Amino acid sequence: MTTTDIDRIANVIRTQDILRRHDFNFKKKFGQNFLTDHNILTKITQTAELDKTTNVIEIGPGIGSLTQYLLEEAAEVMAFEIDKTLIPILDETLTNYDNFQLVNADVLKVDLNQYIAKFAHPEYPIKVVANLPYYITTPILMHLIESKIPFTEFVVMMQKEVADRIAARPNSKAYGSLSIAVQYYLEAEVAFTVPRTVFVPAPNVDSAILKMTRRDKPLVDVQDEDWFFKVMHATFVHRRKTLMNNLQAAFGKENKAVMEIQLAQAKISPSIRAEALTIAEFGKLSDALISFKD
Repeated sequence: MTTTDIDRIANVIRTQDILRRHDFNFKKKFGQNFLTDHNILTKITQTAELDKTTNVIEIGPGIGSLTQYLLEEAAEVMAFEIDKTLIPILDETLTNYDNFQLVNADVLKVDLNQYIAKFAHPEYPIKVVANLPYYITTPILMHLIESKIPFTEFVVMMQKEVADRIAARPNSKAYGSLSIAVQYYLEAEVAFTVPRTVFVPAPNVDSAILKMTRRDKPLVDVQDEDWFFKVMHATFVHRRKTLMNNLQAAFGKENKAVMEIQLAQAKISPSIRAEALTIAEFGKLSDALISFKD
């Protein structure tokens, strides 16, 4: 079905009317901020490049502002909403769509594979498109990325600061363990920024849409992925300290001489900081230090 702008959930007057009729109270613990801008929602949908052979997972649909746009473009949308008081609202606002499945559950606690099997066409590619709750953005994102579910793409809204960190490149202040953890699996770019003024209620920060596309294989080949991430996280514990200082703190000062040899073999300077290393160099570093693995 197609919807006129007048019928859109995402306008201030209709949003306020829906919330008032249902006597809805915002819950700070769920980080609820509802979009009310048609242009922003259109841009999100366009960025996701949906079609009728694509399924969508949405987390935190709220009252259905973004969901409505997704339903018109995708084959099917499955939305996970943790707040049970929003369920009757969504049942009302999206009642005319037959390609919508609503799940009242915490997405971090469900077996997503079981739910994905309930799509009418589970063989279709799956994209995650969502306005993620700011208070738990990173845990949700990493949970989905590290799952074995072959999401082809993520188009998600989050605090601009977090989006910048995820998409950051080496030798920048934003670049860190989160950048590497995501970019190891996905290509990431900030698609556009979203002002705080287009939400009800308005958050205290501006937001950004981050587009992440799954790589055919991880960015670098390493001997042990768990070890790769352990070494990488260790080097960022004290950002202003040198690589060697952080490595000594993690693996023992008594091993400094051995580590210096191993770093030299990997052609990595012990005196640089972690933020200067590319992901490929982190791969070389973790392989070079594999002898320290428990």
